[in-house]
Amino acid sequence: MKKVLVITYYWPPGGGAGVQRWLKFTKYLPETGWEPVVLTVDPACAQYPATDNTLLEDIDPGLQIHKTPATNYFRLAGPGRKNIPSAGFANRKKKGVLDWMMRFIRGNFFIPDPRKGWNSHAFRKAVEIITRQGIDVFITSSPPHSTQLIGLKLKKRFPHLKWIADLRDPWTDIYYYNEFLHTAPARYLDALYEKKVISEADRIITVGGNLKKIFASKVRSSEKKISVVTNGYDENDFSGIEASQPDKFTVTYTGTISSMYPLDSFAEAVKQLTEAGYELKLRFAGFVSGGQRDIIVKNIPEVSAEFNQYVSHNEAVRLMMSSSALLLVIPRHEKNNCIITGKLFEYIASGKPVILIGPPDGDAAQILSDTGAGRVFTHTDTEGIRNFLMQLLKGEFTIPVAGKEKYSRRNLTRDLSLILSEPAG
Repeated sequence: MKKVLVITYYWPPGGGAGVQRWLKFTKYLPETGWEPVVLTVDPACAQYPATDNTLLEDIDPGLQIHKTPATNYFRLAGPGRKNIPSAGFANRKKKGVLDWMMRFIRGNFFIPDPRKGWNSHAFRKAVEIITRQGIDVFITSSPPHSTQLIGLKLKKRFPHLKWIADLRDPWTDIYYYNEFLHTAPARYLDALYEKKVISEADRIITVGGNLKKIFASKVRSSEKKISVVTNGYDENDFSGIEASQPDKFTVTYTGTISSMYPLDSFAEAVKQLTEAGYELKLRFAGFVSGGQRDIIVKNIPEVSAEFNQYVSHNEAVRLMMSSSALLLVIPRHEKNNCIITGKLFEYIASGKPVILIGPPDGDAAQILSDTGAGRVFTHTDTEGIRNFLMQLLKGEFTIPVAGKEKYSRRNLTRDLSLILSEPAG
């Protein structure tokens, strides 16, 4: 069996979609003739936006995992800070000069990101693993995009080995990039790193068609080596969880809603329905900014609203399965058509109708359309959202039985194995 070394900062007990991507790939890769070996950071030295110990239960007992120390630059953010906000501080409230300084330092002194403190430790261990174990392919997964710099060094050290760069999110085009207050030299260096990775990796995989176009635009003639392998859902995560309908019509959102997520039209649509006598419950599981919470609590006092902080992946699935409908909101940004949140696929797998607020020409919209699992609305389409909610309240929307299978983790891993088996160069 051939061996593939997977280098990823995010791994259980870290939480989130980035963790689940490679957790699931390594789970199913042995079925395709590939033995995965994982290199990650020691959790004692890691800085995760969120933790989820339940994901540890999904690790294959036979999986070989190597963990290394890391220099934790996030300690500069203040003593006792265990969890650093995800989305590049976009989730944090602006707190004056100190916050501005933290963003400036982050954007100009830690390029591509502060998790580069893991790189030297990871590189040394990767060299040891490759040398001793006869690795055939190595993969670097990001964000954090600093992990891709490990790939650059490894490719220079082992030019004969195939390097696959997994770019799950935009790099210099991420929707919160301007939060970092980069100077011109910092932007130049960050963009240079991005181009070098795209140029020197043998293959690149990413999660959607529009994101592929963004990366292909950085380096001429690179499009032919970029493939799309989306995120997906694992059937086993839904095993033993029965779908149910709550007593009150309940719309659930799992994940982050910062100030960049357009919630106004959805809230107005719900308000109009409650004023017309319909009873609805809104349920949020994850970080919700104070401003967005106010939109719900103050503008729709009649609606029943439930706010939970980060919940485990298992609990998130249970909440989906006990909902009437699921809400997905794409942040406002000029390039938001490339955003595909990991939860979209689990939303689809749940069999519950999905209300997607985002760009109609986006990758997420295309996937939702392909599966027939819901409807897409622009962030200003209050009437459309209200009418669809009315349709759902009346039970007049039906989801096709077939159409989601290609997004199962097992099938996606088969797609990945084909890319692994292609010759380098």
